[in-house]
Amino acid sequence: MVDTISSLASRVHDLLVTSMTNAAASVVPGQGALSSLARAFLGVPQSVDVTAGFHDVIARAGTLGPDGAFLVAAGHGGLTGLAIKHGQTEQALHHLDAAVTFGYNDCVALHMPLLRPLHDDPRFRALYQRMRITPADLDELYWLHQEIQIMSRDATRASIDNINRHDTGVALLPQAPLPTRTPNTAGLLISRIELAAAQTALQQAAMRSDMSRSSGNVSLSLIDDSWDYAAARRDAWRADDLESHRRQAAAARAFVERPGASTLVIPCPPLGSIVYPG
Repeated sequence: MVDTISSLASRVHDLLVTSMTNAAASVVPGQGALSSLARAFLGVPQSVDVTAGFHDVIARAGTLGPDGAFLVAAGHGGLTGLAIKHGQTEQALHHLDAAVTFGYNDCVALHMPLLRPLHDDPRFRALYQRMRITPADLDELYWLHQEIQIMSRDATRASIDNINRHDTGVALLPQAPLPTRTPNTAGLLISRIELAAAQTALQQAAMRSDMSRSSGNVSLSLIDDSWDYAAARRDAWRADDLESHRRQAAAARAFVERPGASTLVIPCPPLGSIVYPG
């Protein structure tokens, strides 16, 4: 099959989802908020060699010319995250340097608490200073990372809401729509893929948890003559109401461009000046 931008972007998405759903809770740029959720909600690690997958993306995207550069950066960004997870600082800096060379510019992600220890490394500071972005793209980056935090909190609340539910309903965790504006820098596309992967991972987790509860309630209702069907109906109505509110809230969170935001490509804000959303 011939590689395309779309097919390789989907591959990056799938690799990120696999990384997030790994029981070890891999932490990659832009996805740190998911680590504890992965441990709490997600199932058995998938037998996919994520490292090999990112290397394969890098090789394949490299044949697509300039249009595939952001996917090369995405592959190196993924390898950066895996290296950081395993405490491999040299490897992390090597891949992050390559990612920046090919257009990675998520300066917000580089202010995650997990990466702050690297801020004093002159090599990290040097590669950070090479990154460029527009104020308009920076606005969206803040939104993308804020959305990950909101999603994480929603997933936690949903899991608490499901405790002791008697009904058998299964619902997805509603997510805000991805931005559709044309970005000024291709690096922003990487961050969008990471958000999409986070959405997929959390929705899969919510679905898996709901299906487990639902099947358990079906079994109990069949063997327990005193099963409270009235409570099951009330729980179903309450769950539908909560789902509706979450859906409306997610739609209301859609990214809105700031009027007059500059599209001039400039250096990223000084290292240490960004407060990571949380």
